[in-house]
Amino acid sequence: MPIEVLKLYYQFMKVLFEKTTKLQKVITKKGVELWKIELSPNHFFIEQNPFKDSKYGRAYRMLKQKYPAFYMFWEIENNQYTGKLLMGTIVEKEDIDKFISEVLQSEEYKKYEDIREEIEET
Repeated sequence: MPIEVLKLYYQFMKVLFEKTTKLQKVITKKGVELWKIELSPNHFFIEQNPFKDSKYGRAYRMLKQKYPAFYMFWEIENNQYTGKLLMGTIVEKEDIDKFISEVLQSEEYKKYEDIREEIEET
C-alpha cells in the first residue's frame, strides 16, 4: 500500500477515534448549519455546504438526496484548505451499484467480476 494512502488512512482513524476530537455544529454567514470535526483549533474538517452553487456543492446536494447518511468534509489546516476530503457513509451495496451505474452510464464495467480480497490468517 502506498505511503500516502497509509497517511490518509491514519488521519481518518485519528479523526474518528482521537479523544480530543470534537464534533460540533457551526453556522455559516448565510445561516447554513454544517458539521465540523475539530482536531485542534488550527486543524479541522468542515462539512461541504450542500447549498453552495459550485460543482462540489451540487454533487454533495445530489449525493445527500440519494444517500442522507453520506457526508463530505474538507480539511482545513492553519486557515488553509488542504485540498483533501474526508467522506463517509453507510449504505447498502445495491445502492452504490445503482449510483455507479448512473455515474458511469455504461454497462461496460459490469463485465468485471466483483472479486473480494482474500485475507490471510496469521
